[in-house]
Amino acid sequence: MGKIHPSHPDHELQLKCFEKPYTCDGCKQRGIGSRYRCDLCNFELHEECMFASPTAHHDFFKNSDFKFLYQPPGQEYFREDYRYCDACGQTVKGFVYHNEKNGWDLHPCCQKLPCKVPIDGVRFELCKKVLSKCHWCNKKKPDGSVSKIRGWSYVSKCNKYHIHVNCFKEMVLEGWENRACQDDCSLTLQNLELPLQRKNRNQRNGNKFSMMVKIFFKTIAAILLGDPTISLTCLLVKFLSK
Repeated sequence: MGKIHPSHPDHELQLKCFEKPYTCDGCKQRGIGSRYRCDLCNFELHEECMFASPTAHHDFFKNSDFKFLYQPPGQEYFREDYRYCDACGQTVKGFVYHNEKNGWDLHPCCQKLPCKVPIDGVRFELCKKVLSKCHWCNKKKPDGSVSKIRGWSYVSKCNKYHIHVNCFKEMVLEGWENRACQDDCSLTLQNLELPLQRKNRNQRNGNKFSMMVKIFFKTIAAILLGDPTISLTCLLVKFLSK
């Protein structure tokens, strides 16, 4: 049986699973995999948007509570005419967790990002300020962000590996768009070849990074794309060098 959501009260939403990417009608962010959907209205929600809590917190912001809102706060809180998610650095256009005291905002999926992720003896941590460029986009500032809110990055404790939060999602979506058979909507995520650029040309370091990334994606990309059931362990990661 389906479930009614306040943002779509006329019809029930049912849990569906499609591999084709979609745009969540709640937070307006992209997603892949399972979603809550109304076929009559072509209305879809991430699981995190479907079951958002009235209040939430994130360990990155100690002792700070966030209130769930269906729309971004009013003009008095706008920064540079738009609101931006402090986690991914992208615009906030719909559902959001907002901290009124400090003006912080988090997309519902970004609110679930863990602060620390240990992978094969290497610990990745969320960081706000980084010194090196992202291994995928080769930039310090991710595309779509603004100077004051660049978004977080996952950085290894050894400071060798650095990936923007938003780049995890962009890699999966670009991998989908570049898949071999554009007409095959049943192509599984496990068969996607992700275009991950590696900055370090040392083969030994590249292989270790490849192994860590495959495991890392299972956790981070699934959270950002709103589908905790996605298994990315078998993703084929293609390293492109400039």
